[in-house]
Amino acid sequence: MIWSDIIFQLSVRSVRRHFLRSVLAALGIVIGVIAISSMGMMGTNMTLSVTEQLSSMGNIITVTPATGNGGGGGPGMPGGSSGTSSSDDYISDDQFRDIKRASGQELVYYVYSDSDSFDVGPDSGRSRIYGLDPEVMPEILVLTDGSYPKSTSGVLIGPTIAERYDLTVGSRIKLGDDDEGPQSTVRVVGIIEGRGMTMDISTDSSIVVTEKFFTSMYGDEGEYNQVIVVADNIDDVPAIKAEIDRQLNKKDDEVNVQDSSRMLTTITSTLGTLTAFVMAIAGISLLVAAVSIFNVMMMSVTERIREIGILRSIGTRRSVVRRMFVYESFILGVAGAAIGAVLSLFIGYFVVLAMTGTTEYFFYPESIVYIPAAMCVGIVICVISGIYPAWKAANLDPIEALRAE
Repeated sequence: MIWSDIIFQLSVRSVRRHFLRSVLAALGIVIGVIAISSMGMMGTNMTLSVTEQLSSMGNIITVTPATGNGGGGGPGMPGGSSGTSSSDDYISDDQFRDIKRASGQELVYYVYSDSDSFDVGPDSGRSRIYGLDPEVMPEILVLTDGSYPKSTSGVLIGPTIAERYDLTVGSRIKLGDDDEGPQSTVRVVGIIEGRGMTMDISTDSSIVVTEKFFTSMYGDEGEYNQVIVVADNIDDVPAIKAEIDRQLNKKDDEVNVQDSSRMLTTITSTLGTLTAFVMAIAGISLLVAAVSIFNVMMMSVTERIREIGILRSIGTRRSVVRRMFVYESFILGVAGAAIGAVLSLFIGYFVVLAMTGTTEYFFYPESIVYIPAAMCVGIVICVISGIYPAWKAANLDPIEALRAE
C-alpha cells in the first residue's frame, strides 16, 4: 500500500514541515477546480434547460416564406432562413389552405406579425405585434390574468412588457407612431403567462391583437408572416414536414418548413462552444497553479539537497528519489482537488442558480461529472509540474549534494 511506503511518508513529512507554503501552492489547484467545474456545470445546466424546453415543443412545425423577408427570422419571429425562389415574402391564403390540407392536423393557424412603437403614458417603447384569429388564442396562449379579447380594441401583453411598464388589466396603450402613421389606443384585457423560448411566437415581450385589428392598422390582409402546425403526435412531425415540403415546393421553394430539431442542434452546439471557451479561460488558473507547484517543488529540492545526498550515498536508487518528489506533488494535487471539489458543490450551485435561474438539473450526472473531471485535471497538472524537479533531484551528484550547505 502506498500509505505504508516509507518514501510516501517522507513526502507527507515534507508537506507538513512547510505547511503554509504547501497550502498556498494547493490554493491554486482549489481555485482551478472550482472554476472549471462551475463553468462546466453552468453550461450543462443551460443546455439541459434549453433542450427540455424545446423538446416539449417538438410537435410544433413552423412554416415561413422561402424568401425570408417577412420581418425577422427563426422560430417565434416572422420570416425565416433565406431561399432562392422569387415568391412573395408572405404566405397567401391559398398556401395556407395547402399547408393545412397537407398536414392533416386539426390545429393549424396563421400569424400576422410586425414591429411597432407604443406609448404608455409618458413612456414609450417598441415591440413585436402579433395578429391572431381570436378563436386560436385560447388554444395556444395561457393567461395569468384577465380574459381573451372580445373586440378589436382589446389586446394581450407578455409578462415582460407588463412588468417593465407596470401594466395591468385595464391599462391603455397607444400603438403606432405619429411621425410614421396612424395611432390607435387599445386596452389590455389579459396578461400572457411567460413562455420563454418557443417555436411558434415569442410573446413574453410582445403584444397580441386580433387579426381584424392588425389588418385594419397595418394592412396586408391574407398575407401571413408564418403558419404554425401543431402535430397531434410528435412521431408524425417528420412525415408532416416532408408532405408540406412536397406539396408546396414542387417547382420552386415557396416555404421553409422547420421544427425544433434544427433549432435545438444549433443552440446546443453554440452553448457547447461557449462552455468550452469559458472552461478554457477558467483553466488558465490551473496553469498559474502549475507554475506555483513547480516553484514549490524546486524550492523543496534546493532545501533538501543534503537529504538527497544521504539517501543516494546509502544506495537509494534514483527512481526512489524521483518517486519521493512526485509523491509530494501528488499530495498537493489531491489535497487541492479534494477541497476544490467540496467547494464546487456549493459555489457551483449558486453560480448555476444565478446564471440559469434554476437548479433543476444541477445533480444530473451530465452536470456533476465536471467535478471529478476537474479533480483529475488538477491532480494531473500537479504531478506533471513535479516531474522536472523530481528528475533534477534524482540526478544530483551524491558527493556534491553531501558537500552542499
